[in-house]
Amino acid sequence: MRRQRGDKPTAPRKIGDALAEVLKSHGLDADVARAGVLAEWPTLVGPQIAAVTQARIITDDGTLVVGVKSHGWMNELSLMERALVVKVNSGGATTRVARIRWELLR
Repeated sequence: MRRQRGDKPTAPRKIGDALAEVLKSHGLDADVARAGVLAEWPTLVGPQIAAVTQARIITDDGTLVVGVKSHGWMNELSLMERALVVKVNSGGATTRVARIRWELLR
């Protein structure tokens, strides 16, 4: 927030707190939280699954869209979907994933 002439100086605060306030005031806090899940995907699912997948987007309704390198992996991962949703949701992110939609990477 910008200080106006004549306003009393405010105490310094952490930049993370200021950034969170700005993001929330512009309605971007939920988008940033969803992006955090995308960034954490490789850590959450492990190196073997991360090597053949790419988390792409999370929709507003909690659908995580993940690209997969082959049809075989897509089939295998679709069988593991419930376990992967639980694993992603237990990762500490504030965004909840309701389901995963698999799509073939091109």
